[in-house]
Amino acid sequence: MTPVVIAMPGNEQLADELASLLSLERVAALVRRFPDGESHVRVEQAVAGRQAIIVCTLDRPDDKLVPLFLLARCVCEAGAHSVGLVAPYLAYMRQDRSFHPGETISAQHVGAWISGQFDWLVTVDPHLHRIADLSQVYSIPSRVVHAADGVARWVQSQVRQPLLIGPDEESAQWVGEVARRAGVPSVVLTKTRHGDRDVEVSVPDVQRWRTHTPVLVDDIVSTARTMVETVGHLRRAGLAAPVCVAVHAVFADNAYQDLQTAGAASIVSCDTIRHPSNRIALAADIAQGVRDFLP
Repeated sequence: MTPVVIAMPGNEQLADELASLLSLERVAALVRRFPDGESHVRVEQAVAGRQAIIVCTLDRPDDKLVPLFLLARCVCEAGAHSVGLVAPYLAYMRQDRSFHPGETISAQHVGAWISGQFDWLVTVDPHLHRIADLSQVYSIPSRVVHAADGVARWVQSQVRQPLLIGPDEESAQWVGEVARRAGVPSVVLTKTRHGDRDVEVSVPDVQRWRTHTPVLVDDIVSTARTMVETVGHLRRAGLAAPVCVAVHAVFADNAYQDLQTAGAASIVSCDTIRHPSNRIALAADIAQGVRDFLP
């Protein structure tokens, strides 16, 4: 039987694209809140005996996880053969160890919750820092889709004489991979974080790159403080206004406006989180990851 794809609210576009690319059937679900704030879900078409895929990117996760888990149970109780999760942005990957006494390791707990509700997982470039592989926190099979090809294609086609710049050591893997695929030079800067919104960035001698267009690339842009600081340093060094590229456009609070005000020439993101900066579409790449789990 044809597998079905179900969208959590706000994920309809990707669900439609996956249905088209993979010849899946789109099935509607009702997800709403009662006046007291509790969630109510209902699958509105038959799914018995079929493989089901729920699409839900997990930015602002605390508002989404309870209805997502209820929808997964609802689909199972309606007789689905299996239930997979497509979460282009995977939340709760930052707290991968206890940094201070009394803290819990939320990455492990959320990973266990999701693993208990789904049979498999497809995501895009999760924030793996001290976690080497998703299997360390997820007990279900998973596929990681990489955005490097999409970002490299965009840089090649849209930026004149690009110089890829990683704002900190953690971004080195993204910058190096994108630069290699795009065939352009890259540098990685050094970051010292004093707090959530207090970041100091040191810039090496980049005078020889004056004729290039700086392109800042990072996997997750949340508060944007690192990019804001880097934009300032690059402008003071006499370089052109940089293009800022994010794989995951979290942009908490006023981060997007702050980055614009700092002097970014443009701000571009992949469409793992719906945002006005989305320019790099990843549906075809995500479909390839999903295909591994289809009959």
